[in-house]
Amino acid sequence: MAEDLIITISGMRGIVGDNLTDSVAVDYGSAFGTYLKKKHAGKKEKLSVCIGRDSRASGAMLKAAVTAGLCAVGVDVVDLGVVTTPGVGIMVRELGCSGGVVITASHNPIQYNGIKLLLGNGVAPPVEAAGQIKKCFFDKKFAFADSPHCGQVSSNEETDAVHIAKVLKVVDKKAIAGKKFKVVLDSVNGAGGRVTKKILGELGCNVVAINDRPTGIFAHRPEPTAKNLKGLCEAVKKESAEIGFGQDPDADRLAIVDEKGGYIGEEYSVVLAAKQILGQRSGKVATNLSTSRMLDHVAKGAGAEVVRTAVGEANVAGAMLEHNCIIGGEGNGGVIDLRVGPVRDSLVGIALVLQLMAESGKTVSQLVDEIGGYYMSKTKFVADESQALQILDSAKKVFADAKLDTTDGCRFDFDDGWLHLRASNTEPVMRLIVEASDKITANKYIDAVSNIRREVIG
Repeated sequence: MAEDLIITISGMRGIVGDNLTDSVAVDYGSAFGTYLKKKHAGKKEKLSVCIGRDSRASGAMLKAAVTAGLCAVGVDVVDLGVVTTPGVGIMVRELGCSGGVVITASHNPIQYNGIKLLLGNGVAPPVEAAGQIKKCFFDKKFAFADSPHCGQVSSNEETDAVHIAKVLKVVDKKAIAGKKFKVVLDSVNGAGGRVTKKILGELGCNVVAINDRPTGIFAHRPEPTAKNLKGLCEAVKKESAEIGFGQDPDADRLAIVDEKGGYIGEEYSVVLAAKQILGQRSGKVATNLSTSRMLDHVAKGAGAEVVRTAVGEANVAGAMLEHNCIIGGEGNGGVIDLRVGPVRDSLVGIALVLQLMAESGKTVSQLVDEIGGYYMSKTKFVADESQALQILDSAKKVFADAKLDTTDGCRFDFDDGWLHLRASNTEPVMRLIVEASDKITANKYIDAVSNIRREVIG
């Protein structure tokens, strides 16, 4: 049975050749262009959108289709080629475009691809705007242009250079280069290898790159988790490197391996980046409700406030802009620094972690030991909308003594841990994240939710 095409606030995702085809992509491009024309109805100048893609083989086809849809409604297109998602976010603002498109399925397996949308500020559309684009796509009421006013296509190859320059401005290049760190990089044959090798070279690192060719034939499952980065862990030990970095195909997420070849977890990426920033500057930090409490401890030590948001990059970026946060991100390895751009950016994470190592003179494992850690469990289970509501209502009663945040589902905070229970935005499941001082304590909360689930679902 074919899966349904998934359309969320950040765009569209599906299986190529099944529910995601060239005709679907053309219509989605036309819908986005039609929305932008309405949004900028009083603007005399012709609108433009920049578009880039990760290395998936289906990317060229989908990019051509979205480009056709945009041009059909009179929007010019700037083709950036194979680039990272944060790179597109940067170029939207650099080129003064009204929007951006990234052809990527992020960390999803190779059969998937997607179309991610960005507005002129480099952030995914808010809920209301995303709803308008989705409605336009399904209604197929596109504002087609006549022949003389169709969009034109141009190309731009400056993304890497612009991206690198912006990241280098937020760190001390000389201090990092002086350490001559040996780094192993695993880019999973995605879009991140080329630009990341360049910036590591600029930072004076001795780079050992694996899976760095943008073939789109992933060397392992593309999500940068512990089980998928065993090769990186082994390479760090073999090369006696100081650190290993793992990226996903569009290079917006970062996982770190310490000098012993140990995978330290994606949660530490934003925590280490925040530790570096908060050691230099004062300000607020933003993250989502599902991110580790380690970030709160690092922030508290620096006298900083943590702003918690609903899950989703756009929500975190929006909070950062609203509260003028100096650093932010998500526990999936996404680091955001507004000085570079309001998009999760593995290059930012890499540079800030190297800066922290250079300034402190400490290894990754020493820095991790200083921060400490918790036991975290991330699971999901099937539940439809009605069942999800019943489960949340029951959880409020069972965990009545906890501090409750209902921004996105329910987050319950206890003295010895917390749990976040929410319905997925993309599939009929509920996601449960539990973090506690130890596994026994975490299992206590997991078992309590399991009991609730059995009562509701059976």
